[in-house]
This record gives sequence, C-alpha cells and structure tokens, in this order.
Amino acid sequence: MSRTPHSDSDFADDFDGEEIEYVSKSQMKREMEALQDLGVQLISLSKLQLKKLDLPDALLTAIKDAQKITSNSAIKRQRQYIGKLMRDVDPTPIQALLDSLKGDNDRQSAWLHQLERSRDELLTDDKAVAALIAEHPSIDIQQLRQLVRNARAERAAQKPPKHYRSLFQFLKEIYPEPALTGQSAAEDDAEEDEDE
Repeated sequence: MSRTPHSDSDFADDFDGEEIEYVSKSQMKREMEALQDLGVQLISLSKLQLKKLDLPDALLTAIKDAQKITSNSAIKRQRQYIGKLMRDVDPTPIQALLDSLKGDNDRQSAWLHQLERSRDELLTDDKAVAALIAEHPSIDIQQLRQLVRNARAERAAQKPPKHYRSLFQFLKEIYPEPALTGQSAAEDDAEEDEDE
C-alpha cells in the first residue's frame, strides 16, 4: 500500500485561508502553569469574592475543597486539579478581580502608612498636634494630648509601646478606613455572615 504525498497546498485548502498558529510545547506548558497559578490565587479568596466571579460549579467546589485541605501532598494535587479546571474558564475577569483586590490592599497599606506617619509627626512636633486639632475640632483634645504626652514619656523611658499603640487606634477613629472596591468592608462582612 503506497501513500500519496501531500503537498502544502492540500493542507492550505482544508483551512480556507485561515492562518495556523503553531504553539510550542514549552509555550503551552507556560500557559497551563499561568492558569494554575491564577487558580491557586483563588484559594485565598473569601466566599463573597468567589461569588462575584460566577465560576463554574466544579471549579468553585474544587476551590472550596482546597481551602479545607491541610496535607501538603493533597493540596498539591488539588492545585493541579484546579489548574486543569481553569483551562475551561475565561481568565480575564478573574485576573481583573485579583488586580482590584490588590488595589484594595495597596489603598489599605497606604492608609496604614499615613496613620503611622501622622502618629510619628504628633510625637515629634507640637505643631502637628495643633494642626490635627484645627483640622478636626470635634476630637477629644484632652485625650489626644494625654496620649501624645504618655507616648513621648514611654519612648523616653524605653517602656513597652502601650500608649504609642493607643495613639494609633485614636488616629484610626479620626481617619476612616478606605472602602473596598464596590462596597464597604462592613457590607463584605455582613454578606459573608449570611453565607455561613
């Protein structure tokens, strides 16, 4: 039985002018690993955040199962399974949500750093205390001055930072925490409680 040789034009006719994109095995492996990494990031999300993604039931179940697993070898297998399920899912909305959550974390970090800077300014400069009082006239001025005075004395005596931390908590009440994208943290907590 002899085979008839095929010419390149025979293959070209089969695809009606569509270009064939060849992907190397290495490229395919990198894409699969990227999907698995994306799936692994989903394991750390809360129930509410997962609900926003509208994932297929099989993938959602696999993620919830992974959140319960404690064995290293079992979690490794579960991550691979999640990676396999991720092949059938559009990764774009998942990546968008993870990016927005990262933005929320960045805003949260910036807020905490600003509070720390404000606290340090209050401890080093009396003008900062006056400026804070002028900016927020309804705050408890006596409590603020007492916290600053006690934190300064604490630092000078090299004692544990009890008042230093209390001053930070005082500032947290003055400068509210930035809301998460789309809703407040209190709404997030309330919806998570409903799910349980």
